[in-house]
Amino acid sequence: MLKVSIVVPVYNAGRYIEMCAPSLLRQTMGEDAYEVIYVDDGSTDDSAQRLDELAAKHAHVRVIHQENSGWPGKPRNVGIREARGEYVQFVDQDDELTPAALEHLHRLATRNGSDIVLGKVVGTMAGPSNVFKRTVERCTVEDAPLMESLTPHKMFRRDFLIAHDLRFPEGPVRLEDQLFMVRAYLRAKTVSILADHPCYVWKRRDDGGNTSSRGASPEDYYGHLRTVVEAIKKETRPGPLQDHLLRRSYRVELLRPVGESRALQRTGKALERYFDVVRRMALEAYPSGVRDGLPALTRLRAHLLEEGHLDSLVELCRRTRGIRPEVTVDDIRWRDGKLHVTTTIGMRRADGEPLALVERYGRMLLDPDLLDGIKGAEGWEAPHPLGHAHGELLVHDTAQDLWWYPDADLTPRTQPLGGGRHRVVLTGETAIDPLTLAGGRPMEPGTHMVWASAQLLGVGRRGRVTRPDDEQRGAGPDVGLGFGSVRVGTPPHLVIPVWDGPAGQLRLSVRPPSQATLPHRIYLRTTSAPPIRRAARTVLHRLPPDVRRRAKKLARRADPWSGGRP
Repeated sequence: MLKVSIVVPVYNAGRYIEMCAPSLLRQTMGEDAYEVIYVDDGSTDDSAQRLDELAAKHAHVRVIHQENSGWPGKPRNVGIREARGEYVQFVDQDDELTPAALEHLHRLATRNGSDIVLGKVVGTMAGPSNVFKRTVERCTVEDAPLMESLTPHKMFRRDFLIAHDLRFPEGPVRLEDQLFMVRAYLRAKTVSILADHPCYVWKRRDDGGNTSSRGASPEDYYGHLRTVVEAIKKETRPGPLQDHLLRRSYRVELLRPVGESRALQRTGKALERYFDVVRRMALEAYPSGVRDGLPALTRLRAHLLEEGHLDSLVELCRRTRGIRPEVTVDDIRWRDGKLHVTTTIGMRRADGEPLALVERYGRMLLDPDLLDGIKGAEGWEAPHPLGHAHGELLVHDTAQDLWWYPDADLTPRTQPLGGGRHRVVLTGETAIDPLTLAGGRPMEPGTHMVWASAQLLGVGRRGRVTRPDDEQRGAGPDVGLGFGSVRVGTPPHLVIPVWDGPAGQLRLSVRPPSQATLPHRIYLRTTSAPPIRRAARTVLHRLPPDVRRRAKKLARRADPWSGGRP
C-alpha cells in the first residue's frame, strides 16, 4: 500500500496546474511512496489536456475525468474512493505543499495512529494561528482548539474516512468544508497537529479566482451554516462541550455581518437584510450557553443582536474600531542565550484613554465612557474580565512569511487606574531562543519582526513591539534595555536585535555564518543607565542645537544596535 494519496479537485485551473504541480511531484517522501490524484470536474478550458500531459510524464500521477458537478465536494469524494494510500491529503488546485510536507505529516500520523493530522498553514491566505502554536502528538476536539481550523487541507487516514462514511456534500453546498470537518473532528479518536514545519501553502490567486471566494446571499450562506450547527448538535449532548463547539461559528460567522468591518461597510436595506437573517438564526439555532460564555464585548454584541438593536450595534462598531493595542517593553536582555522580553499589553480607546472597567457596588462594568448613549448597553457587566484574557508575542520571519510562537508566561491582571476604574492587562516575560524558535530549529538568516497579539474583554488586536516610551521621547536608546548580540548554532549565526523603522519595532536580524563576525565592541544594556551616561545626556541637552545634532550623529555611528536612532 502507498503511504499517501494527494487528492486535487480541478476545475478550469489553467496555468495554476503548472504552478501547483511541482510542489506535489517532488515530495521528499519519494515517488514510489505516494500518488497524486487529479479529479477534473468537467473543465471547459485546457485543464484536462494539461493534466493528461502531467500523467504521461509522471508514473505517480493519475487523472480522473468526470462530468461537471459544480463544486469540489464530488471530486474529493471520488478521490477518497480511488485513493490507494494509507492516508489522504487534500490540496486545492491553486495551492502548494512544502517539499517535505508529506514526509513530516505521515511520520507524525503513523507514530500516533492519527485519524487526522493538521499541518502548519502558511501563505497569502493564512495569518498566524494559535492552532499551530506547538506540535501536539495526540488531542481531540474536546481538548484542543481544532474548531479554529475548518479547512480540509489536512491529512486523513483513509480507513477512518471509509469506516465513518465521511464524505463531502456534493453539488452547490456552501460551507461544505466546515460540515465535513466538524463531522470528522467529532468522530476522530486521535488528532495530531504539526506546528514545527510549514506544510500547506494557502495562496491567494492573483486573478482573484480562489474557489472559496464565490459570493452568496445571506439566506443561502446562513442556511448552510445552520446545517453545520445542527450537525454539531446532533453529535453532542446539550451542555458545556456543545456550547464550546458552537461558540466558534457564533463568534466568527454569525457576528461577522454586525462586527467592525462588515457593519460599517453595508448600509440601508443590505445591512438590515443581513441583520434580520443572523438575528433569526441566533435566536433559533444556538443555546443560551453559547452567548453566555463569550467575553464581555462580544457578549454585548450578541445581546444587541438578539434584542434587535441594529443602530446600537453599528454605533458600537464605530467606537470599538478605534481601539488599539498598547504594548510596553518593561525590560529586555539576553540571559542564558535567550532574549528575554518583559512586556505589558493593554488596550486604549480611539481617544487615547485606556479601555476600562468601572467597579460599582461590587460589580465590574464594561467601560461606561465607551458605551455612553448606546441603547441596550447601559450598565453592561464584565463578570469574569480575566477569564477570556490571553495573548503572546509572535516572531514573524518576513522572508518565508512564517510565524513562530516563543515561550511566554503572560498573566492577565487588573491594573487600578483610580476612582474605581481598572484596566485589564497581560504582563510577563517571553523568552526568544534563537536556537529553537523555528520549530525546534535555529532561526533562519533574515529579518524577524516581533509582534504582540492579545484578546482583552473581547477585543482582539495585534500590535508592534516597539521601543519604550522614554526612548521615543528622546531619552536615548540605553534606558530600560539590556541587549546586545549573540552567536548561536554550529556553524554560528549572529543574532542582532535592534529597534527598526519609524515605529521603532523590535527586529531580530540573523546573519549567516559567513557574516557572523562580531563587531569589535559589544554594547550590553543595563536596566538603569550608568551615572556616566546620565551625566553625558545631561550635558548633551545643554549644548546648542547644532552642536547637539552633530553629537547625536556621531553617537549613532558609534552604536550599531541603536537602529539608526540617537
